[in-house]
Amino acid sequence: MSTSVKSKAVERSQLTDNHHSGDEKVITRRQTAVYVYEAPVRLWHWITVFSIITLCVTGYFIGQPLPTLPGEASDNFLMGYIRFAHFAAAYVVTVGFIGRLYWALVGNHHSRELFFPKFFVKAWWKEVWHEVRWYLFMEKTPKKYIGHNPLAQLGMFFFFILGMIFMIFTGFALYSEGAGQGSWQDTLFGWVIPLFGQSQDVHTWHRLGMWYLITFIMIHVYVAIREDIMSRQSLISTMISGWRVFKDDKPD
Repeated sequence: MSTSVKSKAVERSQLTDNHHSGDEKVITRRQTAVYVYEAPVRLWHWITVFSIITLCVTGYFIGQPLPTLPGEASDNFLMGYIRFAHFAAAYVVTVGFIGRLYWALVGNHHSRELFFPKFFVKAWWKEVWHEVRWYLFMEKTPKKYIGHNPLAQLGMFFFFILGMIFMIFTGFALYSEGAGQGSWQDTLFGWVIPLFGQSQDVHTWHRLGMWYLITFIMIHVYVAIREDIMSRQSLISTMISGWRVFKDDKPD
């Protein structure tokens, strides 16, 4: 386990059974807490969570519209509101992603883990394999990690980072059709449509990208809950407070 400049020890008292003496015996276990995720990283994480939920729900209905509503078309703007929520959430995610890229350059070294996995370090791949075995219940003891474990870095990079880039490019390419030729959306992303063939092809790939991210989200939530229970360090609370709390003082 690597060291961090900003760390503290947390003392926790636990009561044990009094089988022999009849007196309460108090055992104090030292826990080490390390500050890992800075406030901008945590803020980006939770804003992205709610924005992606909005994008997936609205995106689903854009691809599979609701049944026709009664009355004049001019009296119903439900799909318009759904599209507006989708576009607004897309802008929030995009701005947040750009901000996250910036923080990967100026933040602490943990903020760079998702963007720069150690592909060319042999020892890193050994750690990836250990984590694969751990998740498959083939290892009895998990290792300690201050930041993301190597397998998490690998998964986040290929599923989330590359997935988000794909969705941003294809999404704004589709948006450029409504924004019009010559708009900044068309200038920056209009080339994506002929690259895929035609507009409907981009729609299809963009929707497949949504299911790709939904699959990632389900795996991510499962792993987060599993590791919070079974690993040797906190996980979910760390993305709220920023502090990684280790459950024991044993070596890695």
